[in-house]
Amino acid sequence: MKYIIKKRCVQKVTQFYRNVSKKYKHTYSEEMMHKNADEAFDAMYQIERTLLRRQPSLKRWAGYYMANTDKWFFAYTIEADTVIVVDACHAQNMHD
Repeated sequence: MKYIIKKRCVQKVTQFYRNVSKKYKHTYSEEMMHKNADEAFDAMYQIERTLLRRQPSLKRWAGYYMANTDKWFFAYTIEADTVIVVDACHAQNMHD
């Protein structure tokens, strides 16, 4: 299985953790920021392997599949043997 991660997903994950590091600048280290972002990116490569396909719960994701970890939700499509991850949303921001 091949994976394509759209730029929007990368931006959503990095921006989320950048904002966390700004808000908690005295307790949230840069190393922790990179570790959390790496975990989110690694999770994207588990879509259709260990992360199960679901119907999207956001209206803006209509027409996509959705998969989630405990922290992140991902919208994606499948073309032949390629998973294309088109959007990401942190669990605390999952609302329309």
